Amino acid sequence: MIIKSKIINALAPYKELVHTITSNNGKKFTKHQHIAQKLKTNYFFAHPYSSWKRGLNEYTNKPFRQLLPKKL
Repeated sequence: MIIKSKIINALAPYKELVHTITSNNGKKFTKHQHIAQKLKTNYFFAHPYSSWKRGLNEYTNKPFRQLLPKKL
């Protein structure tokens, strides 16, 4: 529940720019439908151990790690 709120609060000011969200299959993201609904976006899950398939996603995450710590 805490992760859900933090994601929504962090991305809400930019929801017009957020077209998709990709996360892992962890238990933290069980409320992904609510996040997608609140931000009016699509939510996808990455295949486990396949970060090489998401090069742009991994590259894009670098600047966000400076703003949002890995452990929220």
